[in-house]
Parts: sequence; C-alpha cells; structure tokens
Amino acid sequence: MHDDPGTGDAGAAVEPPVLALRSLRKQFGPKVAVDDLSLDVPAGAMLGLLGPNGAGKTTTLSMATGVLRPDAGTAFVLGADVWRDPAAAKARMGVLPDGVRMFDRLTGAELLRYTGLLHGMDDADVTTRSGELLDALGLAEDGRTLVVDYSAGMRKKIGLACALIHAPRLLVLDEPLEAVDPVSGETIRQILRAFVAGGGTVILSSHVMELVESLCDRVAIVAEGRLLAHGSLDEVRAGASLQQRFLDLVGRHELGSETLAWLRSS
Repeated sequence: MHDDPGTGDAGAAVEPPVLALRSLRKQFGPKVAVDDLSLDVPAGAMLGLLGPNGAGKTTTLSMATGVLRPDAGTAFVLGADVWRDPAAAKARMGVLPDGVRMFDRLTGAELLRYTGLLHGMDDADVTTRSGELLDALGLAEDGRTLVVDYSAGMRKKIGLACALIHAPRLLVLDEPLEAVDPVSGETIRQILRAFVAGGGTVILSSHVMELVESLCDRVAIVAEGRLLAHGSLDEVRAGASLQQRFLDLVGRHELGSETLAWLRSS
C-alpha cells in the first residue's frame, strides 16, 4: 500500500507536492542502485539532484518519470501515480532524459511536431510553439536539419524543447547543460527561471556544483542509492560551500603522495 501524497496525518486534504517519491527501490543483479528513497518536491521549486557517478540519480529519475519500473515503491506527479495512472502523470511533466535515443531521422521541427501531437495538442498550437522554441534555443536555422546530424549540444536543446512544448507543470532534466555552449546555457537558465517564476517546478540532475548553486533553491544529495541530504540550498550547505558539503557527505578519495608519481617531471 502506497502513501497518498495528498493526505495529511489527520486525513485532511492538502496540496500534494508536485513530485512525491515513495520508498523507491531498484536492484540490478547484486547491485542495489536505489535503496528505499523517498523525496517530496514542492511547487515552484528548482531542485538540483547531486551525487557521484553511480549514485543512482539517473535510475531514480527514470523510475520517477515512468521510464524504468521500480522493484518497490512508486512516484506521484501532482497526485497521479506514475505507475498506476501513467497517462495522467506523464501529461503533467516534461522529461529530458540522459542517453535515451531520439527519433533522430526526423528534422528538429518534425520531432517537435511529433512530440506535441503525441501530447494531444492542437495542430496550430504545435506550429506556433515549435517556432518559438526553435527560435529561443537558437535552432531556428536548423529546424529542417535531421536530428541525427545535430551536435551533442543541439540534441540537448531540441530535447529540452520537446520537454517544454506541451507546457507541463513539472520538468525533469538529466544533465540539461551538458555539452551546451555558454551562450545557449545562459538562454536555458533564463527559460528555466521564467518557467519557475510562472509556477512551474524543475528537477535537474548535474555534476556541476556551480550550476546548482547559482540556479537551484533546493538540493538533494544521493550516494549509493540513498538520500543523504535534502532541503533548501542554505539548509544543505549548512554554512559551507555546496562543494565542501557534498564532499563531507559522500566522502572523498585522497591520493597518496606517491600516486602517479611517474607523471611528475624530474
């Protein structure tokens, strides 16, 4: 039986968190990738999900968005269970996954149109929004280019456009600025800030502390599939830099004085 994220202890109805993860668990062979992870993300938050390589970030986001079925637990998007009512949950979110193959034999404009129509959008709205998104993300001149011929950064941008086109309430972005040039990166930051200012909620996974510290107001840190810290940026930092706090929580690998000594010039 799963906890209802929209009901308080006294049974009174309360506004549910935009994303509620409840006891998510995923195991691959002997490896426990996500271990009983629960997390609430309130409306209007920009949450940065941090963790070392192999911490379970992508696995957690995949289970939260209906890409990977959990072994146990579930996720709710605005009260809709991702695994019991996937159509309702997915209609409310836009997702930029990491490493998932796109329909790259379509042009950028065709991919946006296909995505919008899959979400049941009106044809005229798809056309209007596609043009605006391509222009805002610097892809207007590449709208007729096949996605297979896009650079890594352009793929990130067209993926973000696909996540945004149906005006979701929640954005879940895995490494959204990876391989993106600084000018486009600043444009994406502006888009995300405007999205949150308009009432949207963003969850982004990143390895770049400076990005999370400058963009996010909430942080969650995971390691070995477990949630180590979660709260406002200041609560998680606890008076230190985010980098220092992260290293304190997940540990660090110290190199001995003789490690790779052969790399030093004589």
